[in-house]
Amino acid sequence: MLKPIAAISMARNDNFFVDKWISYYGTQLGYENIYLFIDGMDQKLPKEASKINCYKIPHKDLKREDGDHMRAKKISNFALDLYPQYRAVLAMDIDEFLVLDPKIKQNLKTYLNKEFNTSSLSALGLDVGQHSKLEKAIDFNKPFLSQRAFAQVSDRYTKPVVSLKPIRWGSGFHRIKWKNYTIDSNLFLFHFGLVDRETFKRKINEGQLVNFGWDKHFSRRLKLYKAIESQSPKEGDLFFEKARKYFRENRKLFAWNKPAPLKYPSVIKIPKRFKFIV
Repeated sequence: MLKPIAAISMARNDNFFVDKWISYYGTQLGYENIYLFIDGMDQKLPKEASKINCYKIPHKDLKREDGDHMRAKKISNFALDLYPQYRAVLAMDIDEFLVLDPKIKQNLKTYLNKEFNTSSLSALGLDVGQHSKLEKAIDFNKPFLSQRAFAQVSDRYTKPVVSLKPIRWGSGFHRIKWKNYTIDSNLFLFHFGLVDRETFKRKINEGQLVNFGWDKHFSRRLKLYKAIESQSPKEGDLFFEKARKYFRENRKLFAWNKPAPLKYPSVIKIPKRFKFIV
């Protein structure tokens, strides 16, 4: 009998991703296994909050780095209490979607119930962006990946979002504290933070975020649009294993448990088999 899998995230001032996040993970893992923290007692609850385990918590105004640390610490502590009830606990940002390669022909729950000789799994990170010369604004009545064809293979989003044993995540869920990482050959983490250019521009213009140290982050993130529009995209399936091999073998200089950035162009065409998943 398959053991349940849990998914945890936190959201604030989000009316773009949260409903899709609940629907996706609820369908994959069962709504009763979804845990969402709403950051701020003044926040509206998501439409499907009654289907999941949804908790409002008091908001604290923190700099971006401090906020990332706070979220990782709170969710790590919460995840510890979910074991041994769950086979695995997933933790990620609200705009991140863990996807099992459709060619495996299993669902995510079944796959994660396998025996793994590790405490966590990292998924290959695909940072999806809008090619503004070729793609229109996002239609929420359709899957994201039916409307977006390009992504950048990213070390930053090759995250250990799957815990198979009680662990502690570092800031932004980019690493497991005191442990190495294991990149799974069949898991992908689709990051959709820049999936719609106009929505991202509105987020940039929220003065509150800039005041709390998000300006450098936004400036760095905007480079994705330039990369997607300027690079000749590679075929994803021809590039994925090359990227995994590089990330397995190369570490950040001052962070041995994070993969180093790729040193060559990494924009890919997303294989069509993912088109209707998210």
